[in-house]
Amino acid sequence: MALYAAAAAVLEGVENRKGSLKGLVYTSSFQRVSSAAQNVKQLYALVCETQRYSAVLDAVIASAGLLRAEKKLRPHLAKVLVYELLLGKGFRGGGGRWKPVLGRHQARLKAELARLKVHRGVSRNEDLLEVGSRLGPASQVPRFVRVNTLKTCPDDAVDYFKRKGFSYQGRASSLEDLRALKGKHFFLDPLLPELLVFPAQTDLHEHPLYQAGHLILQDKASCLPAMLLAPPPGSHVIDACAAPGNKTSHLAALLKNQGSVLSPRKIFAFDLDAKRLASMATLLARAGVSCCELAEEDFLAVSPSDTRYARVQYILLDPSCSGSGMLSRQLEEPGAELPSKERLCALAAFQLRALCHALTFPAVQRLVYSTCSLSQEENEDVVREALQQSLGAFRLAPVLPSWPHRGLGTFPGAEHCLRASPETTLTSGFFIAVIERTEVPSSASLAEVLAPEPAASPARKRRKRRRKATAGEGT
Repeated sequence: MALYAAAAAVLEGVENRKGSLKGLVYTSSFQRVSSAAQNVKQLYALVCETQRYSAVLDAVIASAGLLRAEKKLRPHLAKVLVYELLLGKGFRGGGGRWKPVLGRHQARLKAELARLKVHRGVSRNEDLLEVGSRLGPASQVPRFVRVNTLKTCPDDAVDYFKRKGFSYQGRASSLEDLRALKGKHFFLDPLLPELLVFPAQTDLHEHPLYQAGHLILQDKASCLPAMLLAPPPGSHVIDACAAPGNKTSHLAALLKNQGSVLSPRKIFAFDLDAKRLASMATLLARAGVSCCELAEEDFLAVSPSDTRYARVQYILLDPSCSGSGMLSRQLEEPGAELPSKERLCALAAFQLRALCHALTFPAVQRLVYSTCSLSQEENEDVVREALQQSLGAFRLAPVLPSWPHRGLGTFPGAEHCLRASPETTLTSGFFIAVIERTEVPSSASLAEVLAPEPAASPARKRRKRRRKATAGEGT
């Protein structure tokens, strides 16, 4: 069956370091021959669970002598098939030509699994897992859903889910409320007024409101950067490393999509990856974003002296990072080692260049630096060095004093930074620093570019209306 062959190929690719688990799933031959999203999800789930039980499956297969008896059965395929037989939901689609092969060894395989449980003194399959492979805090993180206020409002979204049989529990008062979520209950987040919270593992990817752009599936920690940047409507904003675009769409919602006659684009979004940028354009279109200008460009090559960015006072910088805080990585590779020192140093050097570059834009007043990394090298160390290089022109802004997880105390003021994790905040692993200018530059030219944009005069509006009327008569 194609599903099992594809799962085996992904497992072999991960083992040989040919890519990440998720990346190999989405580039697999199975994904190409089947366009149904549900089939890709099946492949992803099967690979994740097989990998999680990898050590158990290896022990059972070896004890049963399966590979010695079946010379044509490859190790990774054997692991997938034995998982389905012993721990999964049984063979799907009939199991293909391998079902009778495994059937010949079914009794022996089940006996070896039972013997392993007796040997380890456990009764459940889950208890056979090593501590690092068990479903930990990352699997208990709720499903956060941001209501896209460009298309709807939280009250309407709540009413919709209530009509569909969900039970609305009001605004959550604590993390304990969120930890206790189950079934079809949901809360409003206590911090973000447009964020709904559903039980962990709630799948809304096929939900019509998500597909129509009314809902954005976005972790709470990922919502904080735009919220803390807090650009008022009419502001000019740079999203320096923008793809895949969830934060950009959040910025657009905060700006209320507002443009003007002279400057209809208020968000300048940059990313070097053409494919990610194309996907981002689709996401923004679905979300109804109209105030964003996308550019396939290296942010480090963007000139701060370019007059297009002379009015930019707000910058969101979420640069490439190790991703060690990502929930998908924690679930796919439990107990995985942190990146090497060499990789961390290379990433931190790039992140520092990007942050220092962002702080050279002449009108910038507020900047949010964020990563989905757990490493000090990419977080506190980068912020400390950038502030030192700014020679006092910028400082860390104190934000969210009640947030439970603060920056590591590696330098004075680091407590103003925010950290997030499944254990402490019930979110993905994240780092956020809000940096603000200590004093407004005293340049006359800067005062000019920061002056309010002139509104179109009544006479100009009348002329414009006349032109439209004339054009209408000619059609």
